[in-house]
Amino acid sequence: MLYGIAAATTALLLTAALATLLRRPALRLGRAGSRRRRAAPPVGGPALVLGTCLVAAAGRWTGAAPLGPELERVLTAAAAVAVLGLAADVRRVRTRFLAAGTAVAAACVVPYGETGVPGGLLAVGWITFVALAFRALDHADALAGTVGVLTAFGVAACAAAEVMDAVALLMSVLAAALAGFLIHNWPPARVGLGACGALFTGFLPAAAAVFTRAGHGLGSSAGVLFALTAVAGADVLLVVLSRRLAGRALSRGGPDHLGHRLRRLGLTAQGVTVVLGIGAFAGVLVGVLTHLGRAESGVFWVAAVAVVAVLALLRVPVYGMRGPREVREVREVREVREVASSQVTRRLRVRNG
Repeated sequence: MLYGIAAATTALLLTAALATLLRRPALRLGRAGSRRRRAAPPVGGPALVLGTCLVAAAGRWTGAAPLGPELERVLTAAAAVAVLGLAADVRRVRTRFLAAGTAVAAACVVPYGETGVPGGLLAVGWITFVALAFRALDHADALAGTVGVLTAFGVAACAAAEVMDAVALLMSVLAAALAGFLIHNWPPARVGLGACGALFTGFLPAAAAVFTRAGHGLGSSAGVLFALTAVAGADVLLVVLSRRLAGRALSRGGPDHLGHRLRRLGLTAQGVTVVLGIGAFAGVLVGVLTHLGRAESGVFWVAAVAVVAVLALLRVPVYGMRGPREVREVREVREVREVASSQVTRRLRVRNG
């Protein structure tokens, strides 16, 4: 218990310190993010991965809390997926390559002996889906980090109920590391998560949840896993439906995610994170209670609320629309261009006499 508290505290402080140290070199190298025209380089991902892995390695080195071969393989696979995401942060990598790499990593860690081959293949697809869903969820400050903290705590609670102390400890360390990252990522963010951190944040809890639910029924496990990641799944469903209905390619980006639409409705950046955080907490709570056998019907309520929210937010116009702030920015740019154009015209007239 005391080691778990110490490990979580260390992960929080270490991740926060690493994000601070990595930010300035990233700005000098020109790796600043473009979100809302602020300097938010995506160094939160490397800081998160290093903070989590270093604390886990310290537990193994000291012998205080070794993860065991299976969890070490899961953490290694998550770190490999994070490296793939880091490549996407540095250079453009197509989503299908990220999905293929994540699927290969997931296929290497699924416990086929307990899930069976068909169940294992479904688990590979689910882990890949969650990892990519968290990458998509990183479209607003603090959103993916907040949902990740809640998901990690939910998986930790499920693991603790199964007396899987190593899984619970690893998830607690991840949640604490994400909290350290959120110190810098809360709106207005100073650092970003990037594909590196988002894929890591989605992959690790998803794989740990599969280990926790291995041996349970497929139907009940699907319900628990869905509830634990309901917000990320709803975001993907919203984007897919929106782009299909608009005749847009799925690979074509746009301001059509959950956070974007809530901002259209007038919520602030902080308000979006709080609202979706509450939704994630509700889903995680239902998932944990379902895992404990105390709220089997709660998953259907989570699914119903998610579907209603998606259908309601589909009515919010996003394509070809500009909010008040965007209109003001466009007007300012036009004014600057007009002033510059008039100055150039005046100089030409003076030069031509």
